[in-house]
Amino acid sequence: MNRLNGKYALITGASCGLGRQLTIDFAHAGAAGIAIVARHAQALVATRDYIQTIAPTTKVLVIEADVAQSPDIERIVATTLSEFKGRLDILVNNASTIGLSPMPFLLDYPIDTFHQVLNTNLIAPFLLIQRVLPAMIEEGGSIINVTSDAGVVGYAGWGAYGISKFGLEGLSQTWAAELEDSPVRLNWVDPGNMNTAMHRAAEPDEDPKQWANPQEITEIFLYLASDESQAVHGQRFQAQPDDEVEAA
Repeated sequence: MNRLNGKYALITGASCGLGRQLTIDFAHAGAAGIAIVARHAQALVATRDYIQTIAPTTKVLVIEADVAQSPDIERIVATTLSEFKGRLDILVNNASTIGLSPMPFLLDYPIDTFHQVLNTNLIAPFLLIQRVLPAMIEEGGSIINVTSDAGVVGYAGWGAYGISKFGLEGLSQTWAAELEDSPVRLNWVDPGNMNTAMHRAAEPDEDPKQWANPQEITEIFLYLASDESQAVHGQRFQAQPDDEVEAA
């Protein structure tokens, strides 16, 4: 229950799916404060209100913002650090978008949507890590990027989403190499097939009942966010529905 006791976290894409479940589980684990970010405030407020019923000692900071907009990134970090008195122990770069549904082939891919997907899925994690590092670099912390198997294999029709995740894989490896001698650890997790609204939109012809629910795969995130993983850095993990911790 106290794996994250006293820790402060920032989770993007927290209004639904994996981000919402991580907020709930981090609160259950004793987090002192969690800043939750998404474009839709109403869903964030509902999550905050729920947390107050199950973990009333956890402070939940609601930040309505679009991580695809760099000025919003600045506001997210400034607001979080101000509210948490300069402290941040955990960053989860979870916000993601597929762009269009159904996703067009690259030949027909609109450039504006291509930019939006890369700004959300790749540029935002880069900027958020860059901006929070000064707050983490002395005391240490854990950064977790959420990736995908579409960032390892180029699937036809997955367009900008897959390309952005390929970029995130490289970004994660580079940040990890540059942070090797620091107290900040950075790892990335492929949650696999999850029954979320985004995944259902990406694969509308598939049966979502065969996919894991977000609450089944959060153990690896709790492990990486906690002090249990102090020696774990620069690794890619594949989430396991059976609560197993496995490096990919």
